[in-house]
Amino acid sequence: MHLISVGLAEIDITPDYPIRLSGYGVRREETTQVETRLRAKAMAIGEEKAALLLTMENCGVTGTFTERVAAKIGEASGVARERIVLCYSHTHTAPCLTGAAPMLFSSDIPPAHQAHIDQYTSEVEDKLVEVGLSALSKRKPGQLSFTQGHVGFAVNRRSQIGPVDHVLPMVQVHDSAGKLRAVWVSYACHCTTLGSEDNFICGDWAGYAQEAIEKEFPGALSFVTIGSAANANPYPRAGLAYAMQHGEDLAYEVSRLVDGDAQPISGPPDCLLSHINLPFETLPTRDEWATLARNNSPIGYHARKWLERMENGQSVPEYERYPIQTWIFDDDLVMVFLASEVVSDFTCRLRRLYDPNRLWVGAYANAFPGYIPSPRIWREGGYEGGDATVYFGMPNRYVEDVEDRILKEIQTIVPAGFLRE
Repeated sequence: MHLISVGLAEIDITPDYPIRLSGYGVRREETTQVETRLRAKAMAIGEEKAALLLTMENCGVTGTFTERVAAKIGEASGVARERIVLCYSHTHTAPCLTGAAPMLFSSDIPPAHQAHIDQYTSEVEDKLVEVGLSALSKRKPGQLSFTQGHVGFAVNRRSQIGPVDHVLPMVQVHDSAGKLRAVWVSYACHCTTLGSEDNFICGDWAGYAQEAIEKEFPGALSFVTIGSAANANPYPRAGLAYAMQHGEDLAYEVSRLVDGDAQPISGPPDCLLSHINLPFETLPTRDEWATLARNNSPIGYHARKWLERMENGQSVPEYERYPIQTWIFDDDLVMVFLASEVVSDFTCRLRRLYDPNRLWVGAYANAFPGYIPSPRIWREGGYEGGDATVYFGMPNRYVEDVEDRILKEIQTIVPAGFLRE
């Protein structure tokens, strides 16, 4: 039996004032209605060099937000930046955060609404620091193990026969006496069971899954993060009943896997954090932007905002600084954390490259720089292939080979021992 120091904590992050929700640009009114409370959680693994998982029920966070949280935790605890990962559930019924998908609404946010967004962002930042430090303070000996199951409610939203990832990787945390303390699962599906007409706060299927797991295993904490889900929606949708159903389906699979045949994890992870520059496609000229700006559409609003920025002396970036993070548990398991909306093609490709029995592919981590398409989806175009760019405030979509660039960098930070034979 391998004992590893593990600490767990959670905190409520539900606002008690009206706020605009992220996820859908057509939904522009503030709300105070709450269907489920939102939570942030933390899992600290290891003693001398702890790794810290932070999760939160939200649509997306900026990279600067994550850096501020990590810096404050590091200053208070000594945990290095590369050993902290922040994963968001991508629920489309959680409050906006400052700077995340800044042109989502294709219109300026009223100052009163922005004040509430800024207030909430500051409060959540402080709560993430609090919950992370709390988990670090509560570490005690435990056992980690890894297994995989399957859940089937995700469907490819671009094509019914398109790729989708149904694998459910799961880490279990037991105490030294064998009692379950926590489960951490990842599933590659958008948290969009609820639609733009649902103007209330809710964790969607991921939130309901956590509730159902914790009801099934009293005293245990559940963590649900999201895999390469950029082109996968829950089915059926939309509505609260379906969100609950999907959450219960996932919890049922967790209950089947718990205490089953799992691979012990022998020690805390080695952690690496790398950044690469993802270039944008050739940027529009000022004249091209001026022509686009005449459109009464999201494209027109996007162009007008960039012209405004240029007139104020702001330079137009040519690339996005993109974070890639890995947690390597000896030879037992490698976790890859990718930022933002990564399509399922990435996971398919990584499973061909690395041993799928020892691989965890996560997305929606650390930052929210738009959709990250594969070359196939880039060439097909559409929402995930580039059309969504205007809502994230990026000056243009990425170049065609961003997947190749990311995969090349992953191969420099994942040990060769995980390659498929």
